[in-house]
Amino acid sequence: MELDIFVLDAFTDQQFKGNSAAVIPLQQWLKPELMLKIAQENNLSETAFIKHRGGLVYEIRWFSPLTEIDFCGHATLAASFVLFNHFDCRGEIRFETQEVGDLNVSQLSDGRIEMSFPNQKPVEINTVPQELIQGLKSELVAIDTAPILRNRQAYFVVLPSEKAVQEIKYDSRLLAKLAPYDVVVTARSDKYDFVSRYFWPANGGDEDPVTGSIHAGLAPYWAEQLNCSDLVAYQASQRGGRLYCRIEDERVYVAGEAVLYLRGKICVA
Repeated sequence: MELDIFVLDAFTDQQFKGNSAAVIPLQQWLKPELMLKIAQENNLSETAFIKHRGGLVYEIRWFSPLTEIDFCGHATLAASFVLFNHFDCRGEIRFETQEVGDLNVSQLSDGRIEMSFPNQKPVEINTVPQELIQGLKSELVAIDTAPILRNRQAYFVVLPSEKAVQEIKYDSRLLAKLAPYDVVVTARSDKYDFVSRYFWPANGGDEDPVTGSIHAGLAPYWAEQLNCSDLVAYQASQRGGRLYCRIEDERVYVAGEAVLYLRGKICVA
């Protein structure tokens, strides 16, 4: 069986930046264990599988090399880029998901792709796991005194400066014990509205280069803190990526660019 495959760098306008994702269009769903094996073979942070439902409606599922993922922003951006640029889709695409409802995606006049996500604003928690405190290390701030919040996806640690975010160190073994939750550290920024880094040893790897989904929580948090509904974010990983966010009612809109790296076929026995 031959399947088309696309590999893209998402949330960037340059190759070898942002976050890489594979996109595989399907006529029929494969068995989940086979999709996981394909994702493991691709060895990217995510592989998105999409299946056409009719018109501009597609089902989408995301797999990391470790497991199926409930919600992935950068691979949704990559899948949208493929549909807009290689499958002649126009207007607004609707993705049907298993865990987070429908995701609507539009191509803006400036070429960016904007995704509509459910608002997943985090709430402050009273009890902080020791694995989180011990798993994050900083010479600039005591993690156990930083504001810590959580949503359905991750723990949010709010640091006092962009420098603290950039210099944070982490212990993947300890953070993996927080499963099913991942960890994001974030702070205000002079150049952008806010910056972040995202660690997910429980679900995919050590540090994710750019994480669209977590901005469904980061953007509403910082919108409230900064009293602003339109924000520009930067994920300060080694590859780095820009995200353009806006809040409207109960939706969070996250936009970005993508660049094609590879188009080909895979052969699956």
